[in-house]
Amino acid sequence: MERFDPKTNRFPYPLITDKHYLEVKKNNGLVFDKDYPYIDKSKKYRFSYGLTRFVLYIMAFLIARIRMNLRIVGKKNLKKYKDVIKKGVVSVCNHVHMWDYLSIMNAVKPNKTKILAWAPNIRGENGKLIRNVGGIPVPDNDFGGTKAYIRAVEDYLEDGGWLHIYAEGSMWEFYKPIRPFKQGASYFACKANKPIIPLAYSYRKNGWFRKLFNSPASFTLSIGEPIYPDLSLPIKEREKKLTIEAHEAVCRLAGIDPKDNLYGPIFNNDERVDYYTKEYGVGYKKSW
Repeated sequence: MERFDPKTNRFPYPLITDKHYLEVKKNNGLVFDKDYPYIDKSKKYRFSYGLTRFVLYIMAFLIARIRMNLRIVGKKNLKKYKDVIKKGVVSVCNHVHMWDYLSIMNAVKPNKTKILAWAPNIRGENGKLIRNVGGIPVPDNDFGGTKAYIRAVEDYLEDGGWLHIYAEGSMWEFYKPIRPFKQGASYFACKANKPIIPLAYSYRKNGWFRKLFNSPASFTLSIGEPIYPDLSLPIKEREKKLTIEAHEAVCRLAGIDPKDNLYGPIFNNDERVDYYTKEYGVGYKKSW
C-alpha cells in the first residue's frame, strides 16, 4: 500500500484508529517472553546504544530536523521541570512521521528516552535500530512476557527513566486530528506515580523550496508541562482522568480545541472509527 498518493493528495488511513498501514516485510523470529531483556543492561547493548546516540548527535538529528523542517517550542519546560524529569516521567505525542521519534529525542536531549514499540517493528527490518534508540517491544500473546515487560518498565521509571509512548497506537503520517488514546501511558504513570509530559506535532505550510521534497507540510513540535496523577481517586478512575487530561493537553498543543467533537472520542476501543466527517474522510488530507 502506497504511503502517499500525490495525484489524489491522500494517505491510506485505515478504518481502525490504531491500525498500522505500513507493511513490515521482515520477521526475524524474536520471541518476547519472560526471558527477553526488555531493558537490556548488557555491555554489548550499552555499547551499541552509545554508538547509535553518537551517530544521532553528529548526523541523524540534523538530517531529521531538515527533513521535517522542524521547529521546537516549549524547551523551557524541560529546564523548568528538570528536577521532576530526573525522577522519572512518561511522555505522549501524536505519531505522524517516520522520523518523529528521532526529533523528540533531539528536542529533549540531554535527557535519554526509551519508547514502547510495536512487536512486529522490533522483529522487522528496522528492529536493531529501534532497539538501539531505546525501543521496548510490547509482547503479543505471551502472558509471561507481558508480566516481565511491565515489571521492567516499572523498574525503569522508578530508577528515573523517561518513557515515551505513542498513545494513539500507530503512525498515521501528516494526520491532523488527535486520535483516541490507549490507556497504557496513564497505567504506567499512575502505577509508578510519575507525571505525563504532553508533546504534540502540528503543521505549517511549506514555502516553495520545501515543496521540492514532496512533503505536504512542515512540522512544529510543542513541549507541554507535566500532568500529575490525581492521588485522591481510585486507581482506575485516576488512569481514566489522566488519559483525558493528557489527550486534551496534546490537542491544545497541536492547536486543536479538545471540546471540538470533529476530532473524535478520547479512548481507543479498537473498533471502526465513527467520527470521520465529510471534511475529514478516510484517507483525506486537507490542503495545507
